[in-house]
Amino acid sequence: MSVLKIYNTLAREKQPFSPIKPGHVSMYVCGMTIYDYCHIGHARMMVAFDVIYRWLQASGYEVTYVRNITDIDDKIIKRAVENGESISQLTSRFAAYMNEDTRALGILPPTAEPRATQYVPQMLGMIEKLESRGLAYKAADGDVNFSVREFPGYGKLSGKSLDDLRAGERVDINTGKRDPLDFVLWKASKATEPEEVKWPSKWGSGRPGWHIECSAMVCELLGERIDIHGGGADLQFPHHENEIAQSEGALQHPFVNYWLHNGFVRVDNEKMSKSLGNFFTIRDVLKKYDAEVIRFFILRAHYRSPLNYSDAHLDDAKQSLTRLYTALKDVVPDSEPLDRGEAHALRFAEAMNDDFNTPLAVAVLFELANEVNRTKSAAMARQLIALAGIIGLLQRVPQHYLQSVPQQGCDRVSGDAEVLAQIEARAAAKKSRNFTEADRIRTQLSARGIVLEDKPDGSTDWRRA
Repeated sequence: MSVLKIYNTLAREKQPFSPIKPGHVSMYVCGMTIYDYCHIGHARMMVAFDVIYRWLQASGYEVTYVRNITDIDDKIIKRAVENGESISQLTSRFAAYMNEDTRALGILPPTAEPRATQYVPQMLGMIEKLESRGLAYKAADGDVNFSVREFPGYGKLSGKSLDDLRAGERVDINTGKRDPLDFVLWKASKATEPEEVKWPSKWGSGRPGWHIECSAMVCELLGERIDIHGGGADLQFPHHENEIAQSEGALQHPFVNYWLHNGFVRVDNEKMSKSLGNFFTIRDVLKKYDAEVIRFFILRAHYRSPLNYSDAHLDDAKQSLTRLYTALKDVVPDSEPLDRGEAHALRFAEAMNDDFNTPLAVAVLFELANEVNRTKSAAMARQLIALAGIIGLLQRVPQHYLQSVPQQGCDRVSGDAEVLAQIEARAAAKKSRNFTEADRIRTQLSARGIVLEDKPDGSTDWRRA
């Protein structure tokens, strides 16, 4: 099998994966702040790291996967007050909703799912270490802040220099911060907050800042140095940058070997946001589309690339997933285990070992489906089901899927128009000698079951597999 390579955000390149402890992987992913329903961006993050978790396990690693829950935060407090309920009532309710969504999407439960409020003593211990090393100070307003200028490596994850970050910044004299980039480790209690939102500390009653919670939980549950730390691209700065500063400031050594970040979700090529009115919860989308269709739609894009959400893309994903299930409808797979040395399995592994390249892995599934359609081979049907199962697909009885997911309403015309647009974009990329982009488009179309046939005259025909 090929060697697993992972794109490390910190190194800005793909690197061979070598765990700290042979045969074991420690992985921490920043999870939800639970005060509202999870949206499609959360689904993208959770599916992406679910597939990474699954592939590491399929590769023979014992994986300890921690995905935290933030259950104390300004937004949580505000929402609880607005609703007239306790913070624990609010967070327990939305944690249950989150679990319903993740189960629907076939996301495996992590090894541990700690809540921030369970680890306040560990956070206080880390803040004390930072204070003793001159990296934390109590401000005039009672907050305890991290002194960014005292940590020389600040900015190494995001690639931002302190000069660039400070340009145009001004210190708010009301906070007592020494520098506008300093961030809160411990927030002093405010008279306006609910009575329950505070813990005792040497600096006075208060609650932890957002960034410190992950550093403390990583150390407590996985150790002072871990293999993989992940999350959405929006967390790269400042959250993960601040995690590095406070963790390495307290521990005096690196604490993460590989940083992984999944790409943003866009809606019809615009950034998804509530202000633009293009914000979709997982529950909204599940009302219109089967959960496996949503998962398949997410996996057709590489986890680091932007994911463009639209009904047309989901309709196309539904058609493509249906083609895979249809190939299995009249073929009974044999009962042999997955043949990892078989050609398709080797190509699938090659794709997944190349920074978890699910678009290419899905393209291999379509190759297998074509083989099953052509030969009606029980062995090839078994290979298709087993390989798809590794990334959480095709585990239903084909007839049940085909009956439960009506195919009416798939917009074939708009789907065809989009394919033609992609073919034109590929032709333009080839003309400008951007062969990397041309190959990317071909792979993306292949993952959707679209086969391209380049003609001697330079034109390109296409067909659905």
